[in-house]
Amino acid sequence: MTDFVLSDETREKLKKVSTASVATALFKRGLRNQFIQGVVPVSPKPHMMVGQAFTLRYIPAREDRNPITVFRNPDHPQRAAVEACPPGWVLVMDARKDARAATAGSILVTRLAVRGAAGVVSDGGFRDAEGIGSLDMPAYHAKPSAPTNLTLHEAIETNVPIACGDAPVFPGDVLVGDRDGVMVIPAHLADEIADECTGMESYEDFVMEEVLNGATIIGLYPATKDENLEKYEAWRKKTGR
Repeated sequence: MTDFVLSDETREKLKKVSTASVATALFKRGLRNQFIQGVVPVSPKPHMMVGQAFTLRYIPAREDRNPITVFRNPDHPQRAAVEACPPGWVLVMDARKDARAATAGSILVTRLAVRGAAGVVSDGGFRDAEGIGSLDMPAYHAKPSAPTNLTLHEAIETNVPIACGDAPVFPGDVLVGDRDGVMVIPAHLADEIADECTGMESYEDFVMEEVLNGATIIGLYPATKDENLEKYEAWRKKTGR
């Protein structure tokens, strides 16, 4: 577990930037594979998902270990993860990109929401997806899936490094989710990525206004002409951005 604690200031900054901006900022630092592949919002939300990662790892289920009675165990890792994920954090599940069986359903995900989680992400499936989609809490999965996780997955351990949709996720990393998907920011980079992306979003808003007014993107995006930087500074003063 990282010692990093996501500040309210950084959280609020990240709630106003896109996963595309985060991806570009991470790419500048040589990080190419921080987008969680193959997951989509269960239901699009008007607000971003931002929170640190609490992880749950699944392995292929072996039949003699996963009868329905395992759910009677109060320490079952899936149930334990739902009760241990801290408020304001995101439960992230590694299901090996196998959505043929669910990794959670609406009751468990609702419990997460009631406990104050910032979201849930799985590269597998969710059952009762309609109920999960009706929650205010953002949720991301590969697709709906009715079979219980016990048919294909065994929840084996929590709060360990995992892969989710081919992205490495370490406990405490910062997840940023929008309607496009989910980015994973290494914890030690979260503050500087938030600052950089805030500036990127400001400039891109300026660029969009210029493009809608007929401007060419050559020399504007990226900004390779001083005249565009001067226009941008004037725009910032005018708009307070």
